[in-house]
Amino acid sequence: MEGRTLLALMVFSSLVVLAETIAQKHAIEIYSLHVDCKVTSRFAHTLITSKIVNRANESREATFEVELPKTAFITNFSMSIDGRVYPGIIKEKASAQKEYDTAVSHGQSAGLVKITGRKLEQFHVSVSIAAASKVTFELTYEELLKRQLGKFELLIKVRPKQLVKHFQIDVHIFEPQGIRFLETDSTFMTNELTKALTKVQNETKAHILFKPTIDQQKISPEFDETLLNGDFVVRYDVKRDATAGDIQIVSGYFVHYFAPQEMPVFPKNVIFVIDRSGSMAGRKIEQTRDALLKILQDLHPEDHFSFITFNSKVVEWKSSLLPATAENVASAAGFVQTLSASGGTDINHALLTAVSGLEKAEGLPERSVSMIILLTDGQPTSGESNVEVIQENIKKAVNGKYALFCLGFGFDVSYKFLEKMALSNGGIARRIYENADAALQLQGFYQEVATPILKKIEMQYPENAIEGLTKNDFKLFFEGSEIVVSGKISNELDLLPVEIKAQSHSSDLTLKEEANVKEKEQVFQNQSYIFGNFIERLWAYLTIQQLLEKSISAQEEDQKTLEAQALELSLRYSFVTPLTSMVVTKPADQEQTDLANKPTEADNEKRNSVPVGDAYKLRSASLPVARQRKKMRAQPVVNVHSQLLFQLPKQNEIVCLNTDGKPQPSVHLLSDTEQGLTMTGKLGDRTNHFVQFEINYVNPPAQIHVSTDAIVLHHNNESTRLPWTESATSTIQGLSISVEKERSVTASLSDTVTVKISLIKFPEDFLGLHFLNADRFSDKVSGALGQFYSKARFENNSNVNQRADERLLSGLQQGFRHCLPWHPPEQAQEAPAGQVDDEAVRERLEP
Repeated sequence: MEGRTLLALMVFSSLVVLAETIAQKHAIEIYSLHVDCKVTSRFAHTLITSKIVNRANESREATFEVELPKTAFITNFSMSIDGRVYPGIIKEKASAQKEYDTAVSHGQSAGLVKITGRKLEQFHVSVSIAAASKVTFELTYEELLKRQLGKFELLIKVRPKQLVKHFQIDVHIFEPQGIRFLETDSTFMTNELTKALTKVQNETKAHILFKPTIDQQKISPEFDETLLNGDFVVRYDVKRDATAGDIQIVSGYFVHYFAPQEMPVFPKNVIFVIDRSGSMAGRKIEQTRDALLKILQDLHPEDHFSFITFNSKVVEWKSSLLPATAENVASAAGFVQTLSASGGTDINHALLTAVSGLEKAEGLPERSVSMIILLTDGQPTSGESNVEVIQENIKKAVNGKYALFCLGFGFDVSYKFLEKMALSNGGIARRIYENADAALQLQGFYQEVATPILKKIEMQYPENAIEGLTKNDFKLFFEGSEIVVSGKISNELDLLPVEIKAQSHSSDLTLKEEANVKEKEQVFQNQSYIFGNFIERLWAYLTIQQLLEKSISAQEEDQKTLEAQALELSLRYSFVTPLTSMVVTKPADQEQTDLANKPTEADNEKRNSVPVGDAYKLRSASLPVARQRKKMRAQPVVNVHSQLLFQLPKQNEIVCLNTDGKPQPSVHLLSDTEQGLTMTGKLGDRTNHFVQFEINYVNPPAQIHVSTDAIVLHHNNESTRLPWTESATSTIQGLSISVEKERSVTASLSDTVTVKISLIKFPEDFLGLHFLNADRFSDKVSGALGQFYSKARFENNSNVNQRADERLLSGLQQGFRHCLPWHPPEQAQEAPAGQVDDEAVRERLEP
């Protein structure tokens, strides 16, 4: 009986612990999540509403995290806490930054938006809410869906991270031209979840509803884990009857869509310019070879092609372009398979050689399209290295005759340099992400530009009747894409005429069309779920994008004018663009304001700063100590010169270690099997400062590589790069990685020690290390630092010549020794920072 009682008590105790664990896990509950997307004639307006309740008996942090398409502009954000609304306010970027800097001087801060992949960027905001309180987050964004390879794609990222009682995705589509086909796809769909998906469609409208129950969301009946983690995609295309395209009009604004079909493809004359410098070695050159072999198979017999490879030297595969016969393609495939990587990067000479190859080419088809496709992964390091000189050289050589497409492989490349060079020469730039599918990315890009069917396209409208016309002349049109022109009808017109002139493979074309203004406006009346001024907003969206794109390749004065016009429109139509920011205010007691900026692809650049100034000197043995904030004790580990400084847990002891002046290229800092955490550090080649840290987590299986250049996250064979140059936050299955611009990165995971790494820029970049919640280390923690968080014991050693106040730590690993301890004053709330020549250094060492 006694044994049964004991067993019952144990079972009851276990159930209580389990219940408490579950309660803790779901203390912050998302009880409603609704994605409402309205697509009207390609223009998508998406509202995401998340409702959260704090079921804990104390204040907790509620997080709203959304991944949205890079091509979208955020237009509104608000959060409502217990009935009080805190709106986001869109301002000119410099003004918003000033307000933000003032606000954050009194508290912590975090950037809200960052790029998370090739298609997405992440919006992230957190707020503390009281026990039993509720918060509602609302985020609105808009985008013009771009037609690629014959279809439009609407991407919705689904990742609630918990089961949601009321989960719903609504997608309404209205296309007056008629819907030709419609399909949905998902990376997480199961047979059970398919039952929650319904699709209703007629000639011009469609409604897609995805509304899974709690049980349908579960991975299995036994586990309260969600299946909803991935992409929900809607793809469709429209019917096309009119040869001159389709014109739509609402409230005095028009949009003209033009996408001719079933036209002959121009023969291409293409030179592939391939970087084979040392940085391309390994996986990159392998993926490049794989992609080029596939691309060779896609060449048409009437196409002409050649290869130029370059490092410090430029090598032409053949002296002239060759027709894409089976024999020539096979010969080229043999050449591609021999590509290897070494040496520097002479982009200037390589591109000038390519232009020269097109200039002197003979026997090319009279009506054809000539293009250069550049693939590089780095900066110009050989020959001409001034990027502005290179851009000017190439623009002068091309002289508008050819299209230049620039592909930047990875993040060491200057995307801004490639983008300006491509846009100045009738092409586009694209970043190729260093993932397992890089070869597919390269092939996908080639497919987009492989089928030119029109060139020198001019879309003409009555000059005296149209204002604010968007771009209306285009160098090339590729099969499967779409031209979009928009403007404001300034005069009272009954008919809006349009004339299109272009060159096709077989002839010069002139297409004409007239749109009846009143009839066209009638189409959109009485459409209850269509937001009324969508064409005006589409016009503003398109105009802003084109002004920003044009400013990239413009001269400085013109650039200012273009940016001023884009800024005015961004503010008038409430778009978060690269020129504006959204200030998100929070309750006053949280002393925190966040700022949402629109990142660009160029913001992903690898930071490349050169430290200046002389080495600083210490005035005394009192080294800087990281500040301990209220309610959170920081266990700092700061390296200054050859020394590591940290505070022992639960003791008023500051311990300083150094490396005895011996080189320590890589140091095993700690390993804690119970925490699922290991960490190593790397010292600089010419200094004993730490310049790299590696943090490895078991659950989730993730690695964080922190260097003085950037932070790189590795998870599920994918890498995400977070530059030091901007604040950003990324979350991987509960593991939060938060970057504070140019200051620190913090990695936190529930019930696990929080690791904070500071970037210190004096006199040369190095890294400082801090542990928060260090009492969470288990007794099994080991390593050069980990040993002290397990069992730190001092001992006297009469055989060692030491000062009276110096004691040795037993168990020091080889290569380290204990140095002078420092004792913080008992009465201080914060450990004083000690004396260092520069106040800025001390601030940078504080968490």
